[in-house]
Order: sequence, then C-alpha cells, then structure tokens
Amino acid sequence: MPGDAGGLKGTRAMNETMTGRVTSADGTSIAYDRSGVGPALVLVHGAFTDKTHPTLYGVAAALAPWFTVFNYDRRGRGESGDTQPYAVEREIEDLSALIEAAGGSAMVFGGSSGAALALEATARNSAISRLAVWEPPYHVDNSAPSLSYDFASRLEVLVEQGRRAEAAELFMVEAAEVPVEMVAAMRAHSSWSGVEAIAHTLAYEAALMGPGNALPTELLTSITQPTLVLIGENSPAWMTNAGKAVAATVPRAVQRILEDQTHNVAPQSLAPELLEFFIAV
Repeated sequence: MPGDAGGLKGTRAMNETMTGRVTSADGTSIAYDRSGVGPALVLVHGAFTDKTHPTLYGVAAALAPWFTVFNYDRRGRGESGDTQPYAVEREIEDLSALIEAAGGSAMVFGGSSGAALALEATARNSAISRLAVWEPPYHVDNSAPSLSYDFASRLEVLVEQGRRAEAAELFMVEAAEVPVEMVAAMRAHSSWSGVEAIAHTLAYEAALMGPGNALPTELLTSITQPTLVLIGENSPAWMTNAGKAVAATVPRAVQRILEDQTHNVAPQSLAPELLEFFIAV
C-alpha cells in the first residue's frame, strides 16, 4: 500500500483547501472544495448529506497528497443552486462541468445513491477514467425494502405541501429501513432542522434510483472503465447483494468487502482501498 492513507496521512503535504464554483449546462451554480495535488478525483455524496459529510471530508483529506480532490455539493444541497425542474440528466451535467473544470478528465468516487449517479455518469462520459462506488442501493432480491413505484412523487407531494418532516420520515423508514422509534428520536434532536432543509432532494434521490430501485442492467453492462465496487461486511444483506450484483454486471469491475463496516463507512477504512485503486492508473 503506497503511503499511509490508513492513518489519514500522506507522504506529501496537502495543498490548502480552496473553494470554487462551476456553472452547469442549465446555468446552475455548483459549489465545490478543491484540495491536494495530482490527477483529478471527484467525490459524489449520497442522500441527506453534502460535501461537509465526515466520510467525504476524511477521504478528501486522506487522498489529497496523491490527487487533486474535488468534493462538491450536489444541486439543491449545501451551497449549490437548484434550478427547476429536476432531472437526473441535469445532475450528470453537473458532474461533467466539474470534470471539465478539473482539466477534462477525472476519476470518480460515489457513495450510496451518489454511487448510482456516478454509475449513470460513467456510462455516458468517457472523460471519467476510473470509477469506485460504495454500496449503490439497488434492489436485487426480496431482502430489499419494498418501495412503491410512485415513491418519488409521494416525496415530492409532501414537500410541496410543506410537510418536509414527513417526507424525510417516509424516506428513512421505507427506503433506509430506519425504525420508526429511531426517527421519532431524531425528530426531537436539534439537528433535525438540517434534515428538513434538504428534504426536497429526497425526491431527486428516488428519481435517480428509478422505480423500485431496480438494477439498471443495460446501463451497467455499457460501462467500459475500470470499476471498484466496495461493500461493508456488516451492512444489510440487501445492500451487499446489490454491490455484488453491480460487480457482476459491470464488465471491468472488481469487488472488495471492507471488514467491520456498515453502510455508514469510516473514512479510515474507505481511503486505503480508494488510494490503491486510483493510484494504479
């Protein structure tokens, strides 16, 4: 293993983190942090998060000695804009704009629903040279949660009615299998206001995953770039099964299981795997 990413250190000094913006094809302003030196690497976050999420923040810090890391807010989140109407294609264009700003070519890492976005983008954009994903939440067998085909529209209606807390609870309970009593405790916590603030993006996540979170087999088989699929040893069975299905479907994919990890993966476990994979170019 090159360097010491497992300890979140590197053999070269990390550059100062710089903030920036790119303008997507539809005029939306996308905010990002840039750190490090070396080939470009873009990080794509999942639901309920933005570029400040501790996992991505830790990964960016760990990999900055070897790569120029772009950690961005997906549209509708953090400091990025949110031009309407939403469409998955607009998020793919956002990522393309970042890659163009990074020099026209980049490696990409996506986590959870951000992994699904990264897979969609990689199938359509040859400027993505290598891809790593963490537990894209597709449903490939009966162990997965049962989602109605109108799940995205249900979330959208709740937000339109001003019922943001209910939208967040619906997503947590039905899509993420969070126990109802745990959601109730979360709603009583001071951090819940932040959850409600991005509740409108949950319909975006549902649209990205597609009806029933079905595995997009045709899209995955069209990906030609080297791909690393990472899953957690202690994650729910349906998530590990989804990761294995993705690895089996993408032609040039390899799969790794991270010991003692759940879906909420620790950056100390994730970063060494990403370094080994991305530095191989």
